[in-house]
Amino acid sequence: MIAVKRAVFLAVMFFVWSMPAGRAESPRRIEIIAKRFTYDPDVITLKRGEPVVLVLHSIDVTHGLKVAELNINSEDIKKGKDSELQFTPQEPGQYVGQCAHFCGKGHGSMKLQINVLP
Repeated sequence: MIAVKRAVFLAVMFFVWSMPAGRAESPRRIEIIAKRFTYDPDVITLKRGEPVVLVLHSIDVTHGLKVAELNINSEDIKKGKDSELQFTPQEPGQYVGQCAHFCGKGHGSMKLQINVLP
């Protein structure tokens, strides 16, 4: 009888511990500096389903960021002002974003790689 009670108790405790806490997960914040003609960092790694806020800050001229596959499109990363882009990646993969605001001669080489893990 004691073994049955112990098994029921453990089953109930496992069930309670596996239930969601009922509070929303705070998005992970990642600071990214945009400058001619790079992002710093220029590679970030995320987890599928993890809410993220990219906090972008330009130190020289207006930049942008576009990653079509992740539905990210901002042309307003202005010097001295933070721009926040919130999203939750749904599919694992390797995505390449590009500056979405012409910022000079090296504009085409300004890329940000986003790796999304399962």
